[in-house]
Amino acid sequence: MVSGFESIQLATIILLVVAGFAAGWVDAVVGGGGLLQLPALLLVPGITPVQALATNKMGSIFGTTTSSVTFYRRVRPDLWTAIPMAVIALAGSFGGAVLAATLPASVFKPIIVAALIAVALFTAFKPDVGNLTVLRHDGRTHYVVACLIGAVIGFYDGLIGPGTGSFLVIALVSAMGYAFLEASAKAKIVNMATNAGALIFFLPHGSLLWGIGLLLGVANMAGGYLGARTAVKQGSRFIRIVFLSVVGALIIKLGYDVWHDTFA
Repeated sequence: MVSGFESIQLATIILLVVAGFAAGWVDAVVGGGGLLQLPALLLVPGITPVQALATNKMGSIFGTTTSSVTFYRRVRPDLWTAIPMAVIALAGSFGGAVLAATLPASVFKPIIVAALIAVALFTAFKPDVGNLTVLRHDGRTHYVVACLIGAVIGFYDGLIGPGTGSFLVIALVSAMGYAFLEASAKAKIVNMATNAGALIFFLPHGSLLWGIGLLLGVANMAGGYLGARTAVKQGSRFIRIVFLSVVGALIIKLGYDVWHDTFA
């Protein structure tokens, strides 16, 4: 069982840094950086799946925190919506992590693939969605919907993980009426909380590889800062294109997992 950088070749360390930077950039723009970072972690000799999941969360929280601050300074998202969502999402993520310890993710993956396909079709065939913020709810209903989104997607992040930021973005765009740019800014704040919720569960179990996690954290911070600046500069249309690309990759990855679990 690996505990740090023992027996890790230089090429693997370089791969982890590159994957961490790319994951931070993708997470900042639209979410889904775990698609790059988690497979890279699984190449570390002797690492267990739980260690990979925990260390992935540790690296990611550095990136989401950096991109959250960058987005807030440049976009000024509505914290009255984002903070309650984040608190509920943190609790949901902790609950998902608890269940993940007892229930295999393969049970849920077919449902997730179907949901991703629906999300991709919805976004592709409604090109005007997410260009401008036109809120669908007001008053108490607005906050109830926001908290429900935080609870459900936070639970998903603790249980399975990949694509959490993408799910947050599309939920904020389709269910609440935010533009892609503002949705991405809020998603980063909520995603930071979901990472924290899962980490709270993993910390007492000694699953974190601190050296690797800190290395990934630095790479994530750099990628997250650059990604947030890129998203703000390029705007909602750019985010929509990246979003569809990431969702497509998620469908392929999770679809392969379902096929492998069913027929292998």
